[in-house]
Parts: sequence; C-alpha cells; structure tokens
Amino acid sequence: MANILNVENLSKSVGDSLLWQNVTFGMDEGDKVGVVARNGIGKSTLLAILAGADSADSGKIVYRGNTRIGYLPQEPRFDSSATVMEASMQGVAADSRDKLVRLLTMMGISDVTAPASTLSGGQRKRLAIARTIISEPDFLILDEPTNHLDISTIEWLENYLGRSRATLLMVTHDRYFLDRVCNRIIEIDNHTIYTVDGNYAEYLRRRAERIEAMETDVLRARNTLRREQDWMNRQPQARGGKAKYRIDAYHELRERARGTAAQKDVALEVTSSRIGSKIFEARGVTKCFGDRCVLRDFSYTFARGEKIGIVGPNGVGKSTFIKMLMGLVAADAGTWDIGTTVRFGYYSQDGIDFDPRKKVVDAVTEIAEDIDLGDGRRVAPMQYLQKFLFSPADQQKYIARLSGGERCRLHLATVLMRQPNFLILDEPTNDLDIVTLGIVEQYLADFKGCAIVISHDRYFLDNIVDHLFVFEGDGIVRDFPGNYSGYREWLAANARPATEQKSEPAKPRRKDERPPKMTFKERREFEALGAEIEALNAEKSQIEEFFNSGATEGYAEKSQRYSAVCDELDAKEMRWLELSEKE
Repeated sequence: MANILNVENLSKSVGDSLLWQNVTFGMDEGDKVGVVARNGIGKSTLLAILAGADSADSGKIVYRGNTRIGYLPQEPRFDSSATVMEASMQGVAADSRDKLVRLLTMMGISDVTAPASTLSGGQRKRLAIARTIISEPDFLILDEPTNHLDISTIEWLENYLGRSRATLLMVTHDRYFLDRVCNRIIEIDNHTIYTVDGNYAEYLRRRAERIEAMETDVLRARNTLRREQDWMNRQPQARGGKAKYRIDAYHELRERARGTAAQKDVALEVTSSRIGSKIFEARGVTKCFGDRCVLRDFSYTFARGEKIGIVGPNGVGKSTFIKMLMGLVAADAGTWDIGTTVRFGYYSQDGIDFDPRKKVVDAVTEIAEDIDLGDGRRVAPMQYLQKFLFSPADQQKYIARLSGGERCRLHLATVLMRQPNFLILDEPTNDLDIVTLGIVEQYLADFKGCAIVISHDRYFLDNIVDHLFVFEGDGIVRDFPGNYSGYREWLAANARPATEQKSEPAKPRRKDERPPKMTFKERREFEALGAEIEALNAEKSQIEEFFNSGATEGYAEKSQRYSAVCDELDAKEMRWLELSEKE
C-alpha cells in the first residue's frame, strides 16, 4: 500500500495557547482516519492546515505527488449572489455538471436555479458535501460532515464513504459514523496525539487502558516524590556531595507527579426542580404553513419521567413542534395544556447571543453568583463551569475567542444551571465534542424530570430516549415504542418487496484494493440508471404534490407507493454511485 501523507513535528499555537506540538503521523492510500478531541483543542485547525487553508507554526506536511485534495470546512461559505448551481460548480470541472446535478438531487436539492443564500443550514452542508466529493479527490478532509444533516442523509453519506476508495481524514462527533467508516482513530490530548488502529469501539477500549496506565504512573511518581522531597528539604550541605543527576531527576519526577491523564469524564450534579404528575396534554393540535402541514390533529398526554426523541427529515416541522409546546409559535387549531409545576429548560440549535466582549465566567456570574446543586449544596460559577470542562484558564477566555463547540458547552451550562424539570433539547449534539456528549448522556440518564430531544445523533438517541416521535411529513407523527436502532430494525422487518430486491450492501473496500473499470454491461446499466433515477424522482415529486394538495381519495395507495419509490431510489442511487467510481 502506498503512502499518501506524512506529517512531521507539526506545532500550532493560537495567541498564548498551545494547541499541539511535534505532531507526527502518516497515512496510506485508502486509510480512513477519524480525529477526536475536546472542543478548543485544535481539531478544525489541524484539518485546515492539512488542507492548505491555514498554516502551522513549525513542522512539515508532505503529500504524494499529484494528490487531489477535497476539503469540507465546518462552516462552508458560498457567494451570496450565486445560484445553487453556480455555488456547486466553484472549483469543479465543467464536464461534471450533469453528475453534480444528479448528486444534488439525490441529496434532496432539486432546484439548482435557486439562490444559494436561501438554503437552510442542512441544505448548505449537503451542497458543500456534493461539491467536495463530485470530483472524486484522492484525499478527503471532512470537518464535521454530519452537522445539520438529517439521519437519512447521514446514513447515505456513511454508506458512500464506506464504499469509497478515497483516503479519508475527518473530524466528527457521530460515534456510529466513526465506528462504521474509520479504520484508525487519532486523539489529540495534552498537546500531543495518540493513534489507535481500529474503529471507535477499539479506540474506547485502548483509551481506557491508556488512562489507567497513566494514572498508575502518576500515582507511582507521587509516592516516589515524597521520599525525594524529604531529601531535597535537608540542609544544602547534607546533599552537597550528591550527584547533580539526582537533583535533575527530582524536578522531572515532580513534573510527572503533577501531570494528569487524558481528560477524565466528570459527572454533572445539577438537580432538577420538583415536577408534578401533570406534565402536558396536547389535544387536536394542527399547524400548517400555506399548503405545507407540519402537524395534523395531534393529541398526546405526556407522562412524568418520559424521554422522547424526535426524528424526521429536515424541514418536516420538528423544531416548530417544540416551539409550539413552549408557546413560542401559535397553533392553527387545538390546545396545549401545560402543568403548573413544569419548568422548561430550552437548548436551541440557534444558540443564544452571548456578549463576545465578556469572559466565559462572567456569562454565568451574571445569571447567578452561586449555583444550587440540590441537597443544600451550592457552588461558585468557576466550580460549576469546571463540570462543563472549562478549566480556570478557559473561563478567562473572551467569548469571542471560543470555538463553536465551546459556545455550545457554555449554552448548555446556562440552561442546566436554572434547574429545569423539563428539558427540550433541539440538536444538542451539533458541535459538541465526544467527551461532552458522554457527560450529557449520563446526566440525561440520571435526570429525574422529562425530556424531549431532537437529534440526528443515532448513538445519542439510542442511549437516552424511551420512545420516538417520527415525523413522516404532511403532519403525520408516528409514536414508536423504542430507540432509534429499534426503529431501524422495525423498518427493515416491515420493508416492502421492493427493498427485498436490493443488492446486499457492499463491505468497505480494502485500502489497497482498486475497483476495476466498467464492463460494457455495467456501462449500459449506468446509463440506464440515470434515466430511471430521474423518472423515480419525478414520480416522488408528483406524490408529494398530492400529499400537499389535501386530497384524501387514494391516500393509502399513494402513501404505499411513495415508500416503494423511496426504497427504489435508495437502491438505484447507491448503485449509480458505486458504478460512477469506475469511470
């Protein structure tokens, strides 16, 4: 297998803060590597430097000659005056236009003449992904590719990257994505990197072993330090004849004893206020925007202690649902009856407007001089913020200098410090690092109140929720009794015959294996697939127009056909992508 990238002694600081130093690693052709670390450690900076969009303080980066690099930044930018097609074609060869249009359609963007400025966050991310992968680069650098994507698009991308022959380096907090795509994990911690061959599950096992070994070493160093400290405390003349190496060794030992292992998981101890037996009851709630209905005659009685996940495609009305529950958006019909003891804690995916001129600790202190942890325990803001992985030094940072993930952590801290008993979390996993996600998951597992969670993070949903509200479109909400993996298994078990005709999913290609060129038969199939996909998309659009029309006659048949069309499209689009790599 051929080497494609060598990184030697790379170092980077931002102001007075050292991100990492003397980072050295290599990648072979076909490697799929995930980068994990806490927010603010410099993951995005590392990727930007490797993509040529930023520069290191020192070190060397060497790619194999003629390596084509595709880079997806965490926040893609487009010319605000450009159309979707114009924005997509920036940096893309003109003869890729037809292939790009088809790829955009497969990812749910059909109007390529619309202004790029009108796209939602999820659509912008899909457009950027399509633009990045369309030219089939040899080396893909992806920074949080799953952020703002709905679950179906994440699973499509996961399947695509698993099959792709491109070498991949990415940052993502999606743990299923890491587990199913990557064959190596790089962790940045304590200004250096640790590399584990294997997927995310193997990384977790090896990381636990490393932390245990480091803690043992620190404990041993501290025990030895006590003896050496006694010697150092003696009168100078008592150690005058001792070798200088022992004094030097003492100082090295003190540094080892002071050192800590990789960031330990901490537990959030903030308790919830008491919640009564009545939570909320929805009766016949309906909400439409013109011809598009997001909720139709919805009724539900929420019980104490429930934790519900909300899933569905982007734009189907998930965020509108929780804003209606909180009284931020009015229903067209029906009522919400909220219990008098309910105290909402709302984490919005839009974030909150922190004053960028203030320091992190000031943002919390302005809300409360001390924070109630329950059971008579109170802590100062600085102690509280450490539970959200803000070190004393981090707390003195100006908010303007925080990374996206650090701002999310601060947002979450300000939500939980008010002791809500009903948490409403709208995409809480966007931009949060894996360590913080684990802390939040443990908090929610122990949380005695109620929770509604909108998330595209399948791992997060599996660990947290009791059941799901599945938003299927046209105002229809299915109540599924289980977590997300259970829902996927149910879908597979109840799939229609069209899905049974799908080919078996291809196993990830070995990194030294190259796909052969198309045979004559495959070329004919590839050309036919283009027309078939176009026809199926047209039929899908027609059925969606029927749904939006409000017509009821033949609704069941149309709904059944719609599911079959979507299944056929999934199979044919994946086959089209598989063959396109042989061009």
